[in-house]
Amino acid sequence: MSGSSPPPVSVIVPVRDAENTISGALDSVLAQDYTGPVEVIVADGSDGQATAEVVRRRFPAVRLVANPARTRPNGINAGLAVAAGRYVVLCDCHTLLPPDYVRRATETLTRTGAGVVGGRQRPVGTTFFERAVGLAITTPMGAGDARYRLGRSEGAVDNIYLGVFRRDTLEAAGGFDPALFKGADAELNWRLRRSGKTVWFDPGLTVFYRPRGSIRALARQYFDYGRWKPAILRRHPAETRARHLAAPLIVAGLAGSALAAAAGAPGAAAVLPAFYAAALFAGAVLTGVRRRDAAAVLLPMVVATMHVSWGTGFFFPPAHALRGPFRQAAREPRDRPVNAARGLENRFSLPPPAAPGGDRSGKRHANRETGP
Repeated sequence: MSGSSPPPVSVIVPVRDAENTISGALDSVLAQDYTGPVEVIVADGSDGQATAEVVRRRFPAVRLVANPARTRPNGINAGLAVAAGRYVVLCDCHTLLPPDYVRRATETLTRTGAGVVGGRQRPVGTTFFERAVGLAITTPMGAGDARYRLGRSEGAVDNIYLGVFRRDTLEAAGGFDPALFKGADAELNWRLRRSGKTVWFDPGLTVFYRPRGSIRALARQYFDYGRWKPAILRRHPAETRARHLAAPLIVAGLAGSALAAAAGAPGAAAVLPAFYAAALFAGAVLTGVRRRDAAAVLLPMVVATMHVSWGTGFFFPPAHALRGPFRQAAREPRDRPVNAARGLENRFSLPPPAAPGGDRSGKRHANRETGP
């Protein structure tokens, strides 16, 4: 980093009903060793006031902004509208940032010239089940080839987890697509790459992540992931990867086996389920031996839940998201970069940034705003 003082950074934390987890996330943000100015903005889309009360009581220096839409992309956009930093760091209530995260990320942005950088998602479970989910999402049978989960070599990638952005790059891209409840990160990274920016993975960056703690919560999480993926692929069909189709094909195959059994062909119906179960158990044994973690015994159940929930959700996409504002962009030739002058930056209108410590008129404001 050049200059006597590193540039200001804004950390945006979109939350909803996070009163039980927000404290750990904010403690990790406020413990950063970054020597430049750091402002922390919590975009609260909670159903009640419990999360806002925790923030006001424990973290009076943190700014609260309302997120009445109650979705993550709208929350990030609301935080961006009032942020003052040159760099924008995303965090959420399920993650903990190590003390060097902001410093290293901004250094990597400067070193690489990338538009956004991200690191490895490292699951840290506190229960036996959470440990099993952590194993699942850091193995190919649960994570596919996602580099941010497998921790491979540094370099340009399609997508990263969370992300640290250059503010001007994020605003020029138009922010996050508010029509996408899930998957907005991947869609934004597509637009950044399309405009000529680099999405960069640095395995030296680590984000500690607490997995879901029950089968029900895990199934709901992955069902939502799956049902929003078609909206992204409709906008950008050239971005379709084999891993996006694996779970839907598994669900379709299992459904076909059930129909075959109902039609009186139990022998043929058992082939695919038996092969799938054998693959899950073999993967669990290999993972348990390699990681030396007894929680691998739950991997067949955990991975099957992830696959079936994601694959089922894929067949039930939200209709309104299939009519999103980037549908036409998906039809453009792949080798034709998006030009911001054609209006990309205006597709999501954002108010101008506030000056440090002030509103858009330059007047001083309090550190907090009333939550929703």
